[in-house]
Amino acid sequence: QLQLVESGGGLVQPGGSLRLSCVVSGGALDYYAIGWFRQAPGKEREGVSCIGDSAHNTFHADSVKGRFAIYRDRAKNTVYLQMSNLKPEDTAVYYCAGDPKGLTSCHIWKSWYDIWGRGIQVTVSS
Repeated sequence: QLQLVESGGGLVQPGGSLRLSCVVSGGALDYYAIGWFRQAPGKEREGVSCIGDSAHNTFHADSVKGRFAIYRDRAKNTVYLQMSNLKPEDTAVYYCAGDPKGLTSCHIWKSWYDIWGRGIQVTVSS
């Protein structure tokens, strides 16, 4: 039973940085693509970033390209989302999710992902 737990959220000023963690248990991290999604108040959940079987197999939404990075620490069974130059429009609940089918070419469509964390709040505000 795969479980995903997010951490690292909180309040940050515009232009600041946060690193979100997605700790995976109950399954081998190597066999899942991991995606990050977010949902702002009153909006649909949207894909942000994903990583497949290597650091070169990643994808980012246009809204975060150049600002967000995603990477794995296999020893810790953890996927990180490094967020920099944060903007107020990045404010949302962030979710990580697992997809066993996107290892070679991950994407950020919600329907690809079967297992979801419970989410963590990120607030970008002065």
